[in-house]
Amino acid sequence: MIKIGQYNTLEVVKQVDFGVFLDGGEDFGNILLPKSSVPAGTELGDNIEVFIYFDSEDEIIATTEQPFAQVGDFALLRVVGVCEIGAFVDWGLRKDLLVPFSEQRRRLEEGQDVMVRIYTDKASGRIVGSTKFNRFLDKTPANYTVGQEVQALIAETSELGYKAVIEGEHWGLLFKTESFGKLFPGKKLKAYIKEIRPDGKINLSLQKAGRAKVDDLADKILTTLGRKGGSLPLNDKSTPEAIFKEFRTSKATFKKTIGGLYKKGLIVIDREGIRLNDN
Repeated sequence: MIKIGQYNTLEVVKQVDFGVFLDGGEDFGNILLPKSSVPAGTELGDNIEVFIYFDSEDEIIATTEQPFAQVGDFALLRVVGVCEIGAFVDWGLRKDLLVPFSEQRRRLEEGQDVMVRIYTDKASGRIVGSTKFNRFLDKTPANYTVGQEVQALIAETSELGYKAVIEGEHWGLLFKTESFGKLFPGKKLKAYIKEIRPDGKINLSLQKAGRAKVDDLADKILTTLGRKGGSLPLNDKSTPEAIFKEFRTSKATFKKTIGGLYKKGLIVIDREGIRLNDN
């Protein structure tokens, strides 16, 4: 079954001067892969991974070009034009992606970078984009456990912190007090389920909870010290930015962790930083 707006592996069934035709099955027949996209040495019977979408004439076509995202994905895309029916965003293909006015939470402007959900419109069958995420998220009960590692995509900022899309299916909130490093719409990162509230809303953390995050960081600090000659120019007086750059963690967790290592006699903390305790 051909998946429009996604990658498919299809067989070459015919060669012509302007490209090759791929087997699209009973529903779609032969699908053209233009000559500019045909891999060198392609022969009849070869299977090629292609992206299937609609060209400027609204005909189904194949390409070996790779879009920035496909149907079902959220992606940060640049608005390249506005017309009477909506805005067009660059998604990495020759034909730009339409975000209709009816699918815009706020009017989009040319040159703007915006988070877009790509989907297939059931009425027209066309691939379009939307900035109205609520209609795609939280449609199924959140089956996560506290402490579970998940993939998150920063979608937008709020007064409380950052709203993130969890595993492409649910909304999550990362409070400002739980965030560190450079966060911005479009950034993908690893996160942890901190809390599932009675109303079903999900709070996230960028670190494992409690003892687990300290133990993981302790191992990482000792390994890094061993790799870098036994010392690092970081201590409890270092800036949060310097600590995050090296260990991708908050200053509070770093201080707690090196304090524990010091009490165990594994490291020495001085004005220059931390070092392995040779004694």
